[in-house]
Amino acid sequence: MAQPPRDRPRQMHLNVELPSDLDAVYANVAFITHSPSEVIVDFGRVLPNVPKARVHARIILTPMNAKMLHRALGENLDKFEAKFGKIKIPSQDGFDEQRPIGFHTSE
Repeated sequence: MAQPPRDRPRQMHLNVELPSDLDAVYANVAFITHSPSEVIVDFGRVLPNVPKARVHARIILTPMNAKMLHRALGENLDKFEAKFGKIKIPSQDGFDEQRPIGFHTSE
């Protein structure tokens, strides 16, 4: 006997509330660490000729949500590049030693 086709998962409509008093935070550096149950991303800013970075926001995700964010960022960057052209990232050698690379991960 043939099995009935599986129903597609229903897409849930999600209403997102964006508070009118929400402050946007600019970041040009991120530090990424993880534990077995969490991925932690600290967003900060580095100013030219200042040898320290200040963290302005910390986001804690489950590994599954971090993977989904990774996929969503990739899809959005692909769309961005299709519309505006390839994003160029300098090689490690192209950076001044005084200037940190934008995103850091823990070992």
